[in-house]
Amino acid sequence: MFGLSESTVYYMCQHPVDMRKGINGLYKLVRSEMKMSPLTGSVFIFYGKNHQSVKLLRWDTDGFVLYQKRLEKGTFEIPKFDEATGGYRMPWKTFSLIMQGVSLRSARYRKRFKIEV
Repeated sequence: MFGLSESTVYYMCQHPVDMRKGINGLYKLVRSEMKMSPLTGSVFIFYGKNHQSVKLLRWDTDGFVLYQKRLEKGTFEIPKFDEATGGYRMPWKTFSLIMQGVSLRSARYRKRFKIEV
C-alpha cells in the first residue's frame, strides 16, 4: 500500500520546487508542467532548491500519498536528463541509490551472467 518498489514508475520534475507545496500544489505541477496524469499510480519526485529535501507524490487507488525526506547533512544528487521533456523517467536502481545517499558518479553495476545448466 505505502511501499515503493521496483514495479513502480518514477518521474522526476526537471526544476527545483517550493517545498512548502502540498498535495494540491504538486498535483497541479504534474498536470501543468510535466503534462502527465498524477492518477496513474506513478511516483512523481520533486527536489527543493538546495537539494536537501525531496517530496514524492503518488496516487494510491483511493487518495494521494505524500512522502517527504529531508537530509540533516549533505544533499541529494540529481541525475542528468533530457531537457526536451517536462519530466525524467527514473529507473528504480537510480532512485534507490539517490535515496540511500550513494553518489551516482561512483556507483558501478556488476555484470550479471546467466549460467545455463
